[in-house]
Amino acid sequence: MLLKKSIDFGSHQNVTYANGMVKLGKVSLNVYCYMIDGVLIDTGSKSLSKYFEPFLLGADIDQVVLTHIHEDHSGCASILQQTREIPIFIHDMSVQDCERNPDYPLYRKVFWGKRKPFKAKTIGSSFSSRTGDWDVIETPGHAKDHLAFLNKETGQLFSGDLYVQTKTKVVLREESIPTIIRSIEHLLTYEFDEMFCSHAGYIKDGRKSLENKRDYLLHIQQQVIEHHQEGLSPQQIHDTIFPRKYPITKLSSGEWDSIHIVTSIIDEIKQPINLF
Repeated sequence: MLLKKSIDFGSHQNVTYANGMVKLGKVSLNVYCYMIDGVLIDTGSKSLSKYFEPFLLGADIDQVVLTHIHEDHSGCASILQQTREIPIFIHDMSVQDCERNPDYPLYRKVFWGKRKPFKAKTIGSSFSSRTGDWDVIETPGHAKDHLAFLNKETGQLFSGDLYVQTKTKVVLREESIPTIIRSIEHLLTYEFDEMFCSHAGYIKDGRKSLENKRDYLLHIQQQVIEHHQEGLSPQQIHDTIFPRKYPITKLSSGEWDSIHIVTSIIDEIKQPINLF
């Protein structure tokens, strides 16, 4: 079964985007990168480099900022660096990892390709574009180094993988639902309306969408806690709340699974963490 690849280009007001898509059987994945005011937000995946390259190499940009190091967001960074020598910024904890050959499962290499090493700089808590100033907001949960970017003047939020969809059904093994909830609540303390998600694209009422996601995750968290207190095992809780099976779970050999939603909540009960 062959991979089907495609890309879509477009714009919304002052934001230009490229949305790359990869499909294998019943599993279809996509990722956006955005350009605004001389800034490129994420670079797309190596597997889609020939589709992203016209957008990346022709873009009128001064700098690249990465929401996190995952290969679908940083996969074409080395291409930009080699051809245009544009500075690339990322969370401090991932600067050294950018220079190493990444190690991730085969199915992710099939979908997203193998990212090549590149040099990145620490982004800090804010940055400036040609006409505006931006807040860099730490939003861990999906990944430890995850960041969101808020244009203070326009109120436009670039949320990376924090949102994706309202009703989360599967997550990566490394993800933490309680941490994601805290990150959303932290983000909601800022003023914004429009949201640009790395997988869902443009969302007009971004604040409402994030509020809905937070409320959904709080409801799931409460269900897990109640079932845990009743003595149900993580697998029993999983089967009760998430009876449906998803193709990505089998394809990823369980790296993407609903069970990780349950276990991350139970782990928090055993060892509470407060990041904010």
